[in-house]
Amino acid sequence: MMIAFGVFAAVTIASRRWEARGGSGNEISAIAFWAVAAGLIGARAYHAITDMHRYRDAWLDAFKFWTPGLGIPGGLLAGVSVGVLVARKKGIRDINGLLAAVIPGIPVAQAVGRLGNWFNQEVFGRPSELPWALRVDPQYRPEQYSASETFHPAFLYEGLANLCLAAILILLDSKRWLKPGQMVPAWILGYGVVRFLVESLRIDPATQLAGIRVNHWVSGVAVIIGIGWLLAVELVARRSGAEPDSEKADPELEPETI
Repeated sequence: MMIAFGVFAAVTIASRRWEARGGSGNEISAIAFWAVAAGLIGARAYHAITDMHRYRDAWLDAFKFWTPGLGIPGGLLAGVSVGVLVARKKGIRDINGLLAAVIPGIPVAQAVGRLGNWFNQEVFGRPSELPWALRVDPQYRPEQYSASETFHPAFLYEGLANLCLAAILILLDSKRWLKPGQMVPAWILGYGVVRFLVESLRIDPATQLAGIRVNHWVSGVAVIIGIGWLLAVELVARRSGAEPDSEKADPELEPETI
């Protein structure tokens, strides 16, 4: 239910931002239909792949979308990719402008969707006695922390950080501090940092690679990709903005009057 509310918020934000750029809100709704469906499939696939050991004896359970288990990185990758393909099929030429309008709504959707973790008593961090610590029922506590009653609400931290990320992206876009094509890498970089920090707090069981949680690896790769992508767009923009030497006018060949 919270994911559905998050999708509604993201579509509303994207529609208004796209309309401000001269587009149509109906285009966003049509794209969202396919992007959301692809996102759910991608999120479930990511979960099934990274937690494959859970389905060794009952692999059909991996297709039960109504049971817990969605991997946000997979959902984001699949959803955005399919959204771009649908946009191209609809004849939208300004893909960079479309992404600039749509992307800030995605962290908002993630923040709203994360509230579902509160109802499910999941995605919490180490034991904590802070005033905002989350009380977790005994049946949901990891065995090694069964004596602890309250924990860091990691899902809340991620949700608040995503709201800040959305605000930063909107600010950067409104001030035109992002060049065309830089909204996506800026978002990837920002979310990579957020997820890496939040993942460091989590204590729930997770698949590990070389002793490190898989989501830590994915977050680190996202940060590297985001930085590299931002620099690549910046470099291309500077090269295209500079006048090539071969095209510079030769003063000796210019007429005295124009």
